[in-house]
Amino acid sequence: MGRFVYAMNVSLDLRIEQVPGDNGAGEWLRIDEEFHRAANAWTRELAMIVHGRIIYETMEEYWPRAPGDASLPDYMREYGEIWIATPKVLVSRTRSSADHNTRIIGGDDSIEQLAVLRAETEGTIAVGGATLATQLLRAGLLDELLLTTHPAILGFGRPLFDDYDLPIDLELLEQQRFGSGATMNRYAIVKEAG
Repeated sequence: MGRFVYAMNVSLDLRIEQVPGDNGAGEWLRIDEEFHRAANAWTRELAMIVHGRIIYETMEEYWPRAPGDASLPDYMREYGEIWIATPKVLVSRTRSSADHNTRIIGGDDSIEQLAVLRAETEGTIAVGGATLATQLLRAGLLDELLLTTHPAILGFGRPLFDDYDLPIDLELLEQQRFGSGATMNRYAIVKEAG
């Protein structure tokens, strides 16, 4: 069985975007070469990536062009290659087609379809998107958080989860600090025995 891991860049106050539409690409992020190479290595090991529509469209707008852009550093071109090659699932009610090794899941039973996908997949399945991660958390399907915390307090903006008001117990599994001041923390979501 696979593991759903919500991977996201966050501010110290757990915001993932400051203004609508920056989709995690704000100037508050401290993404340097060291961080990017770590992200490349982690992404290369994924069995699959599951994106909500907004995150997917942000990624598809940029990363497919990156491998051919000689103005970008090699580690960014490499990430584009990894993203294209990694199997992806787009969860969307409005999209009917997608490229770049992507299939679409949509409709009212999306979470049930993702539960089946998790059961049939070996390895780590990255999750991108607050709405999707919140739905997986509510369904008891989210296994881990991989949060890269950047040294900024935004004060407002999109939170890490949408309207989730129950306590979540976490166990720290791994921590890495980058020269930029960002810190990656990987947590297991502690689930009640039952």
